[in-house]
Amino acid sequence: MAILAKSVQPAKTAAIEATKKAFQEYKDFIFAEYRGLTVEQITKLRKQLREKNVPLKVVKNNFAKVAFDEMKVENVADFLKGPTAVAMSNEDSNEVAKILFDFAKEAPALVVKGAYVENEVYDAAKIEAFSKVPGKKQLIAMLMSAINGPAQKLAATLQAYVDKKSQEGGAAPVAEAPAAE
Repeated sequence: MAILAKSVQPAKTAAIEATKKAFQEYKDFIFAEYRGLTVEQITKLRKQLREKNVPLKVVKNNFAKVAFDEMKVENVADFLKGPTAVAMSNEDSNEVAKILFDFAKEAPALVVKGAYVENEVYDAAKIEAFSKVPGKKQLIAMLMSAINGPAQKLAATLQAYVDKKSQEGGAAPVAEAPAAE
C-alpha cells in the first residue's frame, strides 16, 4: 500500500499523475533493479527494448505505488523497493523478459524482480521461465507451418504425378468439364 500524505504538494500530485498516465498506456509491467549499471549500459538496454517498442522507465517507488493502486494493479508493491526500472509492454512480454534476462547475463547488476503480466503477478523465477516460451508471433508461425506442411506435400505429390505422366508421353487424366448448353 502506498503512503499518502495528508497534504500533498502539487508537484508530487503532478508527478504521480504523469506516472499513472505513462503506465495506463500499457498492460504488462516487468520490474528490475538497476543499481550498479552504468549510464552506457542503461542506454544500451533502453535501445534494445526500444526496438520492440518497449519503454524502460525509472520510477520513484512511492509514486509508482500510488499510480498502480489507482489503476487497480495489485500486489506489485513488493517489486517497488530499491532503485526500480519498469519495462512496459502491450504484447509479447515474454520477449521483453528475454531481453532483460539476456542483458542481465552481460551486466549482472541488472536484477529482474518480477512482473505483472496479463493481470497476474509473476515472481522472478516465474518470469524467467515465461521468458523462455516462444512469443505469440512465433507460436502462430509454428502452427501455420504445421498446418501448411501436409498441403504442400499433397501439392508436390500431385505435381510429380502430372510431370511423370507428361514425360511418359501420355496425357495425365483430366476431368472433362460438363458441356455448356
